[in-house]
Amino acid sequence: MIQSMTGYGKSVLQLPTKKITIELKSLNSKNLDLNVRMPSMYRAKELDIRKLIAKHLVRGKVDFSLYVEVTGEDTSSKINKTIVREYIKQLKDVVDGNETELLKMAIRLPDAITTERDDIDENEWKAIQNEINTALEHIKTYREDEGATLKQDFEARIRSLRDLLNQVIKMDPERIDGVRARLEKGIADIKEKVDENRFEQELVYYIEKFDITEEKVRLDNHLDYFISSLNSADSNGKKLGFISQEIGREINTIGSKSNYAPMQKLVVQMKDELEKIKEQMLNAL
Repeated sequence: MIQSMTGYGKSVLQLPTKKITIELKSLNSKNLDLNVRMPSMYRAKELDIRKLIAKHLVRGKVDFSLYVEVTGEDTSSKINKTIVREYIKQLKDVVDGNETELLKMAIRLPDAITTERDDIDENEWKAIQNEINTALEHIKTYREDEGATLKQDFEARIRSLRDLLNQVIKMDPERIDGVRARLEKGIADIKEKVDENRFEQELVYYIEKFDITEEKVRLDNHLDYFISSLNSADSNGKKLGFISQEIGREINTIGSKSNYAPMQKLVVQMKDELEKIKEQMLNAL
């Protein structure tokens, strides 16, 4: 089933001393463009996270964020009391001020606050992995819902193209008669004796030159192929994009060969429908 590359997924993990929020956002892109944001203590797991996301999302511009909010007494930031006291002592020799004001200045100076980098607890990491998988399921569901909307639009556009193709097919005999009539009128205007055999040969040549039988058949087959690919088990926007290009080639050839204003109007409408398909295709996974 076709999926969209637009999606959003979120999951929240509450631990005894911290709350971890995981967010995934994705937009369309030719390939997988993954941006990862998380605290430095989890950086050792970044490669694992990237592999996991790439396995599930395949393509798109994806932003992954892992936020940590400390909710308990445990914190990795500590005040370096010895250094702060030394700063206050030195500040007293430079400026006058009470202890509170001097403390405010001292706490902003280098090394007044130290951050202890703890190793990642494996049980905590397993819990985080589960939440990442949950967020991935949410974004995949979002993509599938958006894909269902895309599918309906594609099907409507293909029905419209097929209807216009049927009008082209119905109009084609009338167009050929028109070509024949114009050639006969052109010969009559010359007011010279014409070799009938030569005239018939030239007529056959021009009619064959303007013949669009093969284009009509190929276009019909491409429309069928588009729908069958759209209904396949996998989402393959690139494949549908290639089929759209082939549809465009047949439409352009019909337009260049038609030499008939009513048919060219239909071709313009077909191009408009195809352009709308291509616009939506940019967001198909």
